Amino acid sequence: MKLIALPAFTDNYIWMLHDDRQAIVVDPGDAAPVAAALDAQGLALAAILVTHHHPDHVGGVAALRPRLQGPVYGPARESIPQPFQPLTDGDRVEVLGLRFQVIDVPGHTAGHIAYFLPAQDGQAPVLFCGDTLFSGGCGRLFEGTPAQMHQSLGRLADLPGDTRVCCAHEYTESNLKFAQAVEPANAALARYTLACRALRADGLPTLPSTIAQERAINPFMRCDAPDVITAAQSRGAADPSGPAVLGALREWKNNFR
Repeated sequence: MKLIALPAFTDNYIWMLHDDRQAIVVDPGDAAPVAAALDAQGLALAAILVTHHHPDHVGGVAALRPRLQGPVYGPARESIPQPFQPLTDGDRVEVLGLRFQVIDVPGHTAGHIAYFLPAQDGQAPVLFCGDTLFSGGCGRLFEGTPAQMHQSLGRLADLPGDTRVCCAHEYTESNLKFAQAVEPANAALARYTLACRALRADGLPTLPSTIAQERAINPFMRCDAPDVITAAQSRGAADPSGPAVLGALREWKNNFR
């Protein structure tokens, strides 16, 4: 099974999994790059997975339906273009011999879900996390609370360390700039920043990341790290609890330049 990031808009990625015959696409905000990839490789579209309702994640669904040979899957608690198969925490999606686990990850939106594909056939696990987790960051809290996002990121942090993290945006460099402001003494973060700069200089994606990498460098996944707590409290965190730290970090990041 091949994993491909299809660039869309300014900084989105539409993720595609295919076996050289059929494909699954995740969060097709724009139909054009998906159609081009399907045509270029002679692939049939077997299913569409949607993580949340924002237009840059669902905007291409309608245009892709004529060539879709299976369902659209999406979060049960959000308004997804009909018809779609609604999913909630603990559900399973089986397509192309793959069995995805559905994880509720509210925070960015109220009903956001993620899709986790466990390791199989010698390939590392894969996580399609939409806008909940970014490399070095997390999504804005448009509909959820810091406590919800903290819990959601905690659930993702518990996944196997070699899980490939397929975020929906190329935000890594700006996220790492903020992460270094939060935790300037983090050596793993410094090394990762250099590696990501090199990838972008060559015109390559920084993604997928891994869960182990994010545990080491992502301040929003490190709300129990002493330096992160200290930085968050300097920015108004009322106490050292995870939700309070994450809430202060998110407010700081919202206005960070």
